[in-house]
Amino acid sequence: MYYAICDCDCCYVSCERVFRPDLKHKPVVVLSNNDGCIVARSKEAKQLGIKAGMPYYQMKEQFPHADIAVFSSNYELYGELTGRVMKIIRDASPYAFRYSIDECFCHLPDMDYPELRQWGESLCRRVQKCTGLPISIGIARTKTLAKTASRFAKKFKGYNRCCIIDTDEKRTKALQLCPIHEVWGIGRKYAYRLGASGIETAYDFASHHKDWVRNQFNIVGARTWMELNGQDCVPDEMLTRKKSICTSRSFTGQTSDYETVRTHVANFAARCAEKLRRQHSVASVVTVFIHTNSFRENLAQYWNTGERTLLTPSNSTQTIVQAAAACLHDIFIHGYQYKKAGVIVMGISSENAIQTNFIDFDAERAEKQKQLDKAIDRLNKLNGKETVVLGAQQYKHRYENGKTLAFADAIQHAFKSKNPTTRWSDIIQLNKSAQAGSAHKRPAGQ
Repeated sequence: MYYAICDCDCCYVSCERVFRPDLKHKPVVVLSNNDGCIVARSKEAKQLGIKAGMPYYQMKEQFPHADIAVFSSNYELYGELTGRVMKIIRDASPYAFRYSIDECFCHLPDMDYPELRQWGESLCRRVQKCTGLPISIGIARTKTLAKTASRFAKKFKGYNRCCIIDTDEKRTKALQLCPIHEVWGIGRKYAYRLGASGIETAYDFASHHKDWVRNQFNIVGARTWMELNGQDCVPDEMLTRKKSICTSRSFTGQTSDYETVRTHVANFAARCAEKLRRQHSVASVVTVFIHTNSFRENLAQYWNTGERTLLTPSNSTQTIVQAAAACLHDIFIHGYQYKKAGVIVMGISSENAIQTNFIDFDAERAEKQKQLDKAIDRLNKLNGKETVVLGAQQYKHRYENGKTLAFADAIQHAFKSKNPTTRWSDIIQLNKSAQAGSAHKRPAGQ
């Protein structure tokens, strides 16, 4: 069996270019939440020297005369367009599962090289034609080798967006050309440790003895070594289910108001609960953190975390929001100017194997919460996010034109593009003069 990893090229930038073809060969950057830092760059922006993570204000200072297109993050647009890509990929493969917003793993039967290449190149053309998004595909016997192949597919045009590692000779050559820090599963700390031991490439790492790897690294490192040597050992379940989920965000400004911070935390907690339900999991630990702006040295600094253990693991929005609110109450201190907060849920397990708390577990109440969450998720899916929310999620002290701001509106996005595929108000309109001109050219009777 082969694995194929299908990865959208410069995903956020490509999504923005779908409805802006005039930006095809121009530098484009996408900013993080609240328009803080650069999270995505086009090839042209990289060539200018713009670094990932660079604050937006620094980019303006360093490139004052460059014609750079800037966009705020528009996850509604990115999620909808990549969802179309994933559907096409699923239709083209026997089995596929989504790994991230822009990546999808496929299981392929044993095929010879020409058949694999035909499948990969045909899928790339179909996705480009139907969605306007370019993708690259890496194919190999293991997931880690497939990820390595996808990097070559992106970097070198000769592969025609599809790189295949199907022989041991190709595997060896690919590992020799792959720096150790680019190996999937090797984090920054591991790369530093390996570099200190003289290991510079993936081939250097794969050539070490298995016992040495086991003594130096945990199970993840051992699995990476095995995968690089052609042994398939990373299960799909380990990729699709997260061990922890974090939702955090910097505020548009600084605030010392408890109610404002509490509302942010409630929204973060609600999103964690939604993600848990999406992957059919429950969490047993809820953690909240808050901190001030460390760059403002002239202001008093404070940071802290609070934690609550749920006696019965849950994915209920009400339960997790209540636990997060209790954590915030314990750690919040008045008088500080807070810049960021976040919620982390941990102790994640399957929702089908919940160890209940027999002291105060109420089966009837738990079933009602489950049905309520199911109904809210359905309404929000049909009518748009935040159609139905908890009272704790509403910004009571923030108004605009007489209306209470929603969570999405409380985020700064001065350069946000429209959503023509999901909102009637943003649907693309043809130029009226062009319409009139084309009408005059039509033959009579048409």
